[in-house]
Formats: sequence, C-alpha cells, structure tokens
Amino acid sequence: MKMTTVFLLITAVLTALIAGLFYAYSCSVVLGLGKLSDTEYLKSMQSINREILNPVFFMSFMGTAVLLPVTAFLFRGEQPVFLFLLLATAAYLIGVFGVTVAGNVPLNDMLDKFDIGGSTAETVKQMRDRFENRWNLLNDVRTIFSVISIALVICACIWNKTLPE
Repeated sequence: MKMTTVFLLITAVLTALIAGLFYAYSCSVVLGLGKLSDTEYLKSMQSINREILNPVFFMSFMGTAVLLPVTAFLFRGEQPVFLFLLLATAAYLIGVFGVTVAGNVPLNDMLDKFDIGGSTAETVKQMRDRFENRWNLLNDVRTIFSVISIALVICACIWNKTLPE
C-alpha cells in the first residue's frame, strides 16, 4: 500500500472520529444537559470542558487539522481526490477548527472563570443565558462542517486510484 493511501486512511479515521464527537454532542449530550437546572447545567459544562482537554481529543481534533492539508498536498495533481481533500480541509479548518477557536473556546473560558457557588441564582441564570444557546449553535455549525468534511474525505477514498480493488 502506498504511503499516500496510508495518510488518506488515517485522515479519514480521524475526521470520522471528530465528526462523531460533534454529532453525538448535538443529538444527545446537549439535549440531556438542556434538561438540567441552571446550576447543574453550568457545573456539568465546566466539567466537560475541562475533561475534554485530553490527549485523545487533541489527537483527533488537532490531528485532523494537520492531516487534512498534508494529505491534500500529497494528492496534488490527482483529480478528483485532491479537490475533495482540499474542500474537506477548507470545511474543517473554517467550520470546525475556526469556529472552535473563535467561538466555543472563548465561551468555555468565560464559563470556566465563572464562580457558580459564589453567585446568586439570578446571576447563574444570566450566565446560562449568555452561554448555552450560543455554544449550542456553534456546536451545530461544527457538527455540520465536520460531517461535510468526512463526506468529502470518503469521496476522496472512493475515487483514490491507489486503493486496492
């Protein structure tokens, strides 16, 4: 098997893992958290946001951000695989990585600094109102763009002439 094909397959797996993470959040975790009281919700999100910063998450999240453009570069000149990978890279870097860095991370940082125990019920409600809907919208955007990315990577795999038939 060619090294380019190995890169393509690893890229596909990492892209699928991150798309699955955001999809699972959108269709289950967010819904469950939404049913919690304001204090329970904020405490849960603080905990989740701290725990997700681990090597397994970073491997898929950052690995996809690195491997998509590298793999696209490796397939330059091989149409339509290169085009699929280029589009997947753009979708991921803008709609997933960019939205996370510019949107979700600042919200997570704001929430992390919030002292739930030292706040009134009204202040806790205000924080949830500032956080929840915006964070969920941004997560839905990440979900859509990560699914677009993996669909494009799958197309690249299908049209890749170096895969054994």
